[in-house]
Amino acid sequence: MTGQAPRHAVVIASGGLDSTTVAYWLADRGSELTLLSFDYGQRHRTELEYAARIARHLDSRHEVVDLSGLGRLLTGSALTDLGVPVPDGHYTAMAMRSTVVPNRNTIMLSVAVAAAIVAGADAVAFGAHSGDHAIYPDCRTSFFDQFEAVTRAGNEGFLGEGFELLAPFIDLTKADIVEAGRQLCVPFEDTWSCYKGGEIHCGTCGTCTERIEAFALAGISDPTVYASAGQGVDQ
Repeated sequence: MTGQAPRHAVVIASGGLDSTTVAYWLADRGSELTLLSFDYGQRHRTELEYAARIARHLDSRHEVVDLSGLGRLLTGSALTDLGVPVPDGHYTAMAMRSTVVPNRNTIMLSVAVAAAIVAGADAVAFGAHSGDHAIYPDCRTSFFDQFEAVTRAGNEGFLGEGFELLAPFIDLTKADIVEAGRQLCVPFEDTWSCYKGGEIHCGTCGTCTERIEAFALAGISDPTVYASAGQGVDQ
């Protein structure tokens, strides 16, 4: 996580811990930010409001791309198909395979690159981390490296000088990201992780479980309110 800071970065912003910490990391380095969120028909659309909160905190431009029609095509995932239950339990359990949305990051990164070209931005960033690798193929270093090659080939002559794709946390754990967020003064209470998409975090789904564990491993108080009794500092 070193090197010259981008002048202007388009950040794929879900409103979650990872992408929010990426945004704060870039802002801390002096980069202008455009936060780009996606409505792809996900059941946890509440994350879009949390992304908007982060944009307000950072005084950054925030755009929401309407891909909601994808939800009708990408059935079979717990994130886009109400007939598929969101699994509870540990994030790396086999059950979490049901939360895969095919090609999701490829779609989002492709749109973000196009937006960056139009805006004259010199970077696109997203918040994949090592805990994603086992479940999500498009969160792995091998995917990211190949996507970068495709981006450069497919946009030859159009990318800005020094353009780069950034995944600064791709080899870090979720606990590492929480610690980085603490150092950057990330407002954790204004981030969203829960895949069930209720009014508050459920405290039992895979992403809530991962969030709870990350704060515990980092030794940092978790400000999140969870519906499940005994989770978070506010219970």
